[in-house]
Amino acid sequence: MKYAIVNGERVEAEPGRTGECPCCGSEMVSRCGEVKVNHWAHKRKRDCDTYWENETEWHREWKDYFPEEWQETVLKDEDTGERHIADVRTGDGFVVEFQYSHIKPEEQRSRERFYKRMVWVLNGSRRKTDSKRFTKGFEDFRRTDQKGIFIVPFPDEAFHKAWTNSSVPVFFEFEECMGAVWGLLPGRKNGYAISLCVSKSQFVEFARSGKLFEKLKEISGNSKT
Repeated sequence: MKYAIVNGERVEAEPGRTGECPCCGSEMVSRCGEVKVNHWAHKRKRDCDTYWENETEWHREWKDYFPEEWQETVLKDEDTGERHIADVRTGDGFVVEFQYSHIKPEEQRSRERFYKRMVWVLNGSRRKTDSKRFTKGFEDFRRTDQKGIFIVPFPDEAFHKAWTNSSVPVFFEFEECMGAVWGLLPGRKNGYAISLCVSKSQFVEFARSGKLFEKLKEISGNSKT
């Protein structure tokens, strides 16, 4: 976790500091070393946010494209009391979740139900075969008259199957496509999927300006097969 509460304020981990978990309120201690990024950890093992995973440099880099006050936002379901920490929640209430490692399908679906208005950004090169799979599958992509938008006849052959039926947009960052992310939009048009390629800077700009959700809805509605 990047932030803990110290004297009523959100602060980053520094050697020797203690704080309070913004989600469950329990005591946290700073973990600062040369192997992992500086982070906060619960002093005693306990169930807090079941969605949380160990943070990598990849996570931290993505988070830092956004204002600090948008990072690690605690959200609560008022009906059930369930609480989770969103990686980023934009000014217009849109959640961006960064996923580096494998998660179980049931957790993926759970997050999508909980956050609703959200988008995934995934490490598309977690497995050695992922980038090769995308490169081969891209041969079947069909360009449209809209820049950066493609029709995908066989999404399972280009993207990891675990994510091709997501109920929300999923963006993949592949090692071979550094500087760009490939989005797979939910649903199908005439049996085909829609993919959007934008630079990382464009993605961040759309999200920061509050235009990401509207942009994705526009693409889904206007793309022709």
